[in-house]
Amino acid sequence: MKLTLRQMQIFLNVAKSGHLTNVAKEMSLSQSAISMSIKELENILGRPVFDRINKKLVLNEVGRAFHKEIAPIFKKLSDIEYEFKNSENKGMIRVGASTTIVDYLMPSIICSYMSAYPDVKITLKEGNTKEIADMIAEGTIDVGFVEGLVSGSDIIKEKIGIDELIVVTSDKNLAKPAYIDELSKKRWVLREEGSGTREVFLNYIKDKVDDLNIFFELGHTESIKSILMNRECLTCISKISVENELKEGKLHRAEVKNFECKRDFLMIYHKDKYHSTLFEKFLFFSKKLMLQMIDGKN
Repeated sequence: MKLTLRQMQIFLNVAKSGHLTNVAKEMSLSQSAISMSIKELENILGRPVFDRINKKLVLNEVGRAFHKEIAPIFKKLSDIEYEFKNSENKGMIRVGASTTIVDYLMPSIICSYMSAYPDVKITLKEGNTKEIADMIAEGTIDVGFVEGLVSGSDIIKEKIGIDELIVVTSDKNLAKPAYIDELSKKRWVLREEGSGTREVFLNYIKDKVDDLNIFFELGHTESIKSILMNRECLTCISKISVENELKEGKLHRAEVKNFECKRDFLMIYHKDKYHSTLFEKFLFFSKKLMLQMIDGKN
């Protein structure tokens, strides 16, 4: 048999009062229930913790030592219980986000939120859209922020913004006006399978291009940009991820005719997720700030 919190509480109350009747009345329990709890406690410890003197229970040397160890532990647990019952802004939120959002949107959102709510801890996991959706389905994260297509009847999807995908290159000749099918034989660098960016782009051009010449696949946007600057190739990428490179002239937006590829940024969570006040506040804060950031970048 293991020691329970209830037994700790009864022990501490009896140690303070010395009378079973008083403790029973205070805790709305029968005197026999209090007596049985003390006997079970003593059986677990293998020794008596009280001396029965003049119809009063007095801590003996074993009881005093036990009291010294138990009292601070029980107080700490009581304090924790009180804090969580009376604080809506304390806890941990597990967040997941796809690569584009992790790199260019999520850090500012999380830093702003933790500045406003310093008692909230946020953990952030990165993955492609499919990986984040799998984490939601498995319950390993509370909320995810992704782009692209998400399937699954157990996942709630909320649109929080629109992202534009553009074709970019470091080669000015490749940036000249052309149709997407005319560029399909050029060398393309794309994200790995499971990426929302890749999925949306390939789905968009499937009726226009029979075979895209994909010569390299990478798992991270920054790696793709590095390849672009050292090779004569193209990629389709989120506009917000190449803002600086376009301004600095390191990359160029290809003038693809009749090309307007956009996708939704989604917030996703499991349909059975409990919506605590803390969780709801984080959802509202994140949606509002992310929309402001997207609008500011477009």
